[in-house]
Amino acid sequence: MNANDILSDLVQRPAQAAEALPELSPEQLNTHLGGHPNSIAWLLWHSGREIDVQLSDLTGRPQQWEEFREQFALGEVGDTVGLGHTPEQAAQVRVEDQQLLVNYLKATLDACAEYVNTLDDADLGEVIDENWTPAVTRGVRLVSVVDDAVQHVAQAAFVAGALV
Repeated sequence: MNANDILSDLVQRPAQAAEALPELSPEQLNTHLGGHPNSIAWLLWHSGREIDVQLSDLTGRPQQWEEFREQFALGEVGDTVGLGHTPEQAAQVRVEDQQLLVNYLKATLDACAEYVNTLDDADLGEVIDENWTPAVTRGVRLVSVVDDAVQHVAQAAFVAGALV
């Protein structure tokens, strides 16, 4: 097993977890458990957006969001990533279709897996961001992006478990 095999496997984990969520009503998807600003819908949307934006930066390819923007109909807030959202902005991310959220996340992860499969060890070791200590390599950035999605989908699963 090589680094690409490991990364390819890792990339699929958030989508598998999102697909395993129980079927939720629109009300449940958009509930802010305990008054927390991030609903399940926000968590899944944000996971997709963060992968999409960062992958587009790495590849120079268009974001998957271009194909999903109209379906989500979130307006300007939908074009953001969610980092630094105020509670009011997070509340604007209302999505009533769980499958749409999963489909978007899956599309971003599929694009990520496709990209990972084009890379070799030298590509993964290339420094792409010197604004950190240590500098960030392409491989570290990919792991970071997918790790964030894993954490947010796990949060969504926790909230879903509390609601059903």
